[in-house]
Formats: sequence, C-alpha cells, structure tokens
Amino acid sequence: MGEAIVVGRIGKAHGVRGDVTVDVRTDVPERRFASGERLARSGGGPELVVADARWHSGRLLVRFEGIADRNAAESLRGVVLTIDADRAGDPADPDEPDADGELWWDRDLIGLRALTPDGQLLGEVADVVHTAAGELLAIRKPAGGEHLVPFVRDIVPTVDPPGGRVVVDAPPGLLDLD
Repeated sequence: MGEAIVVGRIGKAHGVRGDVTVDVRTDVPERRFASGERLARSGGGPELVVADARWHSGRLLVRFEGIADRNAAESLRGVVLTIDADRAGDPADPDEPDADGELWWDRDLIGLRALTPDGQLLGEVADVVHTAAGELLAIRKPAGGEHLVPFVRDIVPTVDPPGGRVVVDAPPGLLDLD
C-alpha cells in the first residue's frame, strides 16, 4: 500500500439532496470524481463512494452514496479526500490525443536535483507550486532560500526522474531574483 495522495477537500453543502462542494486538489478530477470511485478520508472513517459529480459555476459538486440530505452533507465539511498512490495511474490520460508521456505527478519531481545545463547544482526540487498562470518548481538552494522557476519546456528542458535530476536552462536574471 502506497502513500495517501490528497485529491480534494469537502466544502459546504449545496442544495438539499446531499451534494457538497469540493476544493479540487488533482489535475484529473474527471478520473478521481467519476461515479463509483472510492475515496478515503484523511484521518480515517469509512470510504466515500462517488454517486455523481458535476461542475456548477466553476465549482465541483459531488454527491456520495449514502449521503442523501443537507445535514448529512454538512457533516462532511472539511473532510480531506485521498487515494492510495498505488491507484494514481499515469498522469497523462491515455485516451487524450496529445498524451505524449511528458507529464509527471508532483511526487515524481520533489526531491530531484536541479542542475544547470553545464552541471552546476542549483538545489533540490522542494515543491511544485500550482498557480493560475502555470506551474512553478520551488527549488531549495543548498545555502538556504529558494528559486521559483516556471515549469515550462523552454526553461526546464530535461526532466529525468530515474536519473534523479532536472535541468534548468534559465534566462539571464531569473535565478538572480529572490
């Protein structure tokens, strides 16, 4: 059994039929919140089984089996939903025409050494920061502090998890910012 991966956090109840809002924490919500999917509760408790999920005004609404009214839905507020890492599958959807295998889970990147094209150590990938503008690699410097590097092919041309490294070819001045 692998580590628990957070896929969402239940928010407030929506309506009177047992729907809840979910703060999505996954890049593949269509897989994680598909009907019949089983989600664990961080901290324990019985699994929740997705009965239905739909988007409404930019929010994911989910109904779980056995949660039939607003009171039951409200009792789930704040529950963190997880899956086992062994069930994560590939980050790319094999049915997508542009799925070229060039996608990684955050956990695949954290801990990789970040090197310049000439092999100079920049630090270690400490986190992947997801923003509205795109992803950033947070690279912890050996002497303290961090670099925030846009995670785009032009700046990070090489991602080599088996080799334990990423190559960062930063434009002039990017690594001088603190």
